[in-house]
Amino acid sequence: MTDTTDSTALPVPVRSIALLSLAAFASAATARVADPLLPQVAEEFGTSIAAASVVATGFTLAYGLCQVIYGPIGDRWGKYTLIAAMTVLSALGTGLAALAGDLATLGGLRLISGATAAAIIPLSMAHIGDIVPYEVRQPVLARFMSGQIMGVIAGQAAGGALGEWIGWRGVFLALAAAYVGIGALLLRELRSPRVVQHRNAVSMAGLVSNFIALARTPRVRLVVGVVFVEGMLFFGGFTFVGAYVRQAYGLGYTAIGALLAAFGIGALVYTTTAARVVKALGQRNMVLAGGVLLALAFAAFALSPPWWLLPLPIAVCGLGFYLFHNTLQTQATQMAPYARGVAVSVFASCFFLGQAAGVALGGPLAEAVGYPPLFLLAGATLPLLAALFRAKI
Repeated sequence: MTDTTDSTALPVPVRSIALLSLAAFASAATARVADPLLPQVAEEFGTSIAAASVVATGFTLAYGLCQVIYGPIGDRWGKYTLIAAMTVLSALGTGLAALAGDLATLGGLRLISGATAAAIIPLSMAHIGDIVPYEVRQPVLARFMSGQIMGVIAGQAAGGALGEWIGWRGVFLALAAAYVGIGALLLRELRSPRVVQHRNAVSMAGLVSNFIALARTPRVRLVVGVVFVEGMLFFGGFTFVGAYVRQAYGLGYTAIGALLAAFGIGALVYTTTAARVVKALGQRNMVLAGGVLLALAFAAFALSPPWWLLPLPIAVCGLGFYLFHNTLQTQATQMAPYARGVAVSVFASCFFLGQAAGVALGGPLAEAVGYPPLFLLAGATLPLLAALFRAKI
């Protein structure tokens, strides 16, 4: 493996990025599998949906907090190396979660799972930022994100269908097996000349200086601030769509998982058309279009349409979210090229801490006022956030 600093001279290593996309699949599936499983976990442990949401918040909280650790380690020792190692370790916490005997233990193991999976997607983005020129990076990132999106689909669909068939414990065991297989492929790829890693041996003083420089950069403050609020608003509402469908329509877990999987279908529409969309709309209009689509989708949830119409607004959520979020991701890969791993990790940290805050606030709010007001609140504020960001970029 050769270190380099000239990404413009390198061809895009399709195989290496495809394997990163597989790892992103497992990470995203592990995160989103909690959405359809919330009612099942609540029923097994005899608790409320708000209390059971620890299976979501535990993962996302650890995921967010660990970013500031993995960014500097990835910059120093190699991002691809760290991704491969953490993919293998993710099998442990995910597999042990299947053995949890109480909700507190399950929450703790989800915390561990989030801590290990935290390295995968953000460092993959930073690695792509290292080796792919900025002018062609957004379509490459979109193709990489196809793995994450398929993971969202698999997590939500399998969380419902497999959860009903083999239980939530079986679902976690299946995810652990996926981590083992993908980790083995990554470790094998790591020995090939296709993996070119950037390493930046920064001292502790230099690391502190990098964090201070990031905090002082207006562009960084804008991007990470917006992604925190985006994660809080979107997932503070969308995480509870499965519980809402269970309560309002009485559907089984298989049906709930199938409905939620429509999110990934909408997201795939974006990834397969990303190059044309970027050219036609540009980043500023993509952000605004995403915010408007999210507002329409959440408003549709609040109107309680017939259950068979729900895949449409859920798919619109997927399309709108990635129009907004992928633009933020692309901005994040370029907001501090001198410390890309640290910068992207700070970005991801804020995104997942925003998710954890949104879910923690959304559960009690839904119990207090109901799901439709929660959806309306998220839907009304997301386009305002998009308009604010559009005006600044």
